[in-house]
This record gives sequence, structure tokens and C-alpha cells, in this order.
Amino acid sequence: MNDESVRPAAVIFDLDGTLYLGEHLIAGADVAVETLRKAGLVTTFLTNKPIDSPAIYAEKLSRLGIPVTESDVLTSVTLTIDFLQRSGHGDHVFVIGEDYLTDQIRQAGFRIASTPQETDVVVVSLDRTMSYEKMRFALEAARNGAHMCATNPDVICPMDSGEIVDAGAWIAGLEALLKRPITDVLGKPSARCAETVLARVGCEASRALMVGDRLETDMTMARNAGMQTALVMSGVTGVADLKAHGVQPDYVLGSVAELPDALGVA
Repeated sequence: MNDESVRPAAVIFDLDGTLYLGEHLIAGADVAVETLRKAGLVTTFLTNKPIDSPAIYAEKLSRLGIPVTESDVLTSVTLTIDFLQRSGHGDHVFVIGEDYLTDQIRQAGFRIASTPQETDVVVVSLDRTMSYEKMRFALEAARNGAHMCATNPDVICPMDSGEIVDAGAWIAGLEALLKRPITDVLGKPSARCAETVLARVGCEASRALMVGDRLETDMTMARNAGMQTALVMSGVTGVADLKAHGVQPDYVLGSVAELPDALGVA
């Protein structure tokens, strides 16, 4: 799949496990991105991690050797704020999440709810201070009619110190308590996420390539949206996972360093 007729016009990169691991760049990732850019491909960067701003991710990538601006980065927090602004569910929000997400919601003009009864929307996200009280508040708010949404479905999140519990665990707990799914999950693999990132890169889905290390988010989103797919084995996915999963990527690469060769633009 490397002839000119199907070569992508844009490449969307996941971050953790794809371009870097912790504070260490994946070997050859900088050269790969530079090669694709020199060949005229648009590049953008997409992460489900809801604890830092696009500016911080851009600074990190630039520091590691991949020059990036804030406008090149899309996060699940950006998608969540956009959803809250467009949904019309109300302006009192309860957040299971960290300070960055709460601050962004507040700065967007929403009020942080102080009681379940006044809560219009519950936002579920990665939260390293999760507690019984927060879960009980969210449950009571939902039972009082608050709309439920979440930043991302990931069960674990890779950090420099190792994997930590992510939003998916709290989503599962609330779904079990409510006996119904939380349908508005805004990050990968949601259709909203795909639509937003495709608008960013400005091309049809068939000419966009998603590069990531997760089958259940990166590859599933891209396949559902009609994008091309490239799985890198430098992150969380192993050979056994790939064999067992229903989604089979167009490209399977040891790392992103192999991508220019695979696309025929080296």
C-alpha cells in the first residue's frame, strides 16, 4: 500500500508509545517526521491524555527534536470543552478529573457544581485523587438527571513512573452503578474525535493516516472513520494482542522510524 494513488496527504500521530516513551524520544522518530514533512505531508498530533495543555505537549515534542506548535496538537480536553459548549446541557459541571481539566472548564465559562442537585453535566476523566465521595456525587447527580460524558475511554495511562489508572476505570464503575453506558466519550476512538482531527488536517479520511500504538483507540477510530492505519509496536500493543484483535492495520511497524520507508517517501 505504498503507491502514489493511496499515499496519505496527512499523518496523525499519537504521542505516548508512538513518538516517545516518557521523556525519551523513540529512536528515529524525529527523522521520520521531518522526512514526511519534507515530502509535503501534513502532520498533526493527537492525544487522549487529559492532564496537560497543547502548549505543554508542543514544548515537549520540540524539546525532544520534533518542532511542533500549540496549534498542531489536539487533546481530549479540547474535544470535551467543545462538546460542553455545543451540547446545551447546562452550565453547572461536576468534574472527576485533575486541576488542568477543571481549570479549562471554568475558563470556558462553566460553573463547577457544588451539589449533585444543581449539576447539569458530569465529566469523567483521569483523576489521581479519585475518592468514594466523588463517585457518590457523580452517581447522585446522574440519578437527578445530569448528563454524563467523559474525556477518553483509556483504562490505563502511561506515565514516566509507570502505568496509572485512567478514565476508563471510573467510566466502568459508573456504568455498572447506573446500569447504562456513558455514550459521550470524546477522545479516541469516538467519531467526534475523528471528525475534529480530519478538519484540522484538511483532507478526506481516505487520505489521512493514523499512526499509534493502541488497537482499541488509535486503530479503531481510524478504521471506523475510513482512515489509513499504521500500528507501531513500540508502545502497549504486543504481537499476541494484534493477533487477537478484530482490527488489522494497513501497516504494522516496529516503530515510527520505519514509516517513511513503508510509505515510499524515504
